[in-house]
Amino acid sequence: MTPTIHRLDLPETAHRARIVAPLAEHATAGNFAFAPRFLTLALQDDAGIDGGLIAQIYWNWMWIEILAVPERWRGRGLGRALIERAESVAREAGCAGIWVDTYSFQSPGFYERLGYRPFGRLPDYPAGESRIFFAKLLAEDDEPTRPEKAA
Repeated sequence: MTPTIHRLDLPETAHRARIVAPLAEHATAGNFAFAPRFLTLALQDDAGIDGGLIAQIYWNWMWIEILAVPERWRGRGLGRALIERAESVAREAGCAGIWVDTYSFQSPGFYERLGYRPFGRLPDYPAGESRIFFAKLLAEDDEPTRPEKAA
């Protein structure tokens, strides 16, 4: 029997796992086991959670899927603090780097100030703007060791 296609509004965790399973099987067969680990950092006050960071770690890279700081909390260094915390987790997990995407009308300067460099751009997404992909190699973040000059 041929399967039919169904649109799901928000897939449940179990549905997502079933959809991703064939990719995981194929990757595992090629010695690239697909076993993402998830990181969720929430901004929370007395009213509850409002904003934060969601990321995935797999194949020795972290992908920051979501970074959101509510307007009323901007300018307090919370975005930077979330990224720095994620970078710390990525280092502890042995990641080579982190990648993230944003839009030309959102926050490319924010990521550049934190040492992220563009590696790709999708033009006219949305019309007149771009989706920009940034990466940061964590080794670049560390203090470089410089050889001493011979006298």
